[in-house]
Amino acid sequence: MSMKLLDTVALRRDHGDLGLPSGLVGVLVEELGPGIFKVEFADLEGRAYAFATLTADDLLPLHHSLSESA
Repeated sequence: MSMKLLDTVALRRDHGDLGLPSGLVGVLVEELGPGIFKVEFADLEGRAYAFATLTADDLLPLHHSLSESA
């Protein structure tokens, strides 16, 4: 399954160099190249607190329904 802008994702592993733990949820906000994304991490009020450039291998796409995972 390919990822696209505004998909919700979670980190597959810790990124200690960025201060981001595994499981942290973010949103794809820009595709910088094939399989390379800028991810925004925000609090529950929508205030961004981190941005990171990550590869598709770093990310687990999250789904809100069965039809999204197909």
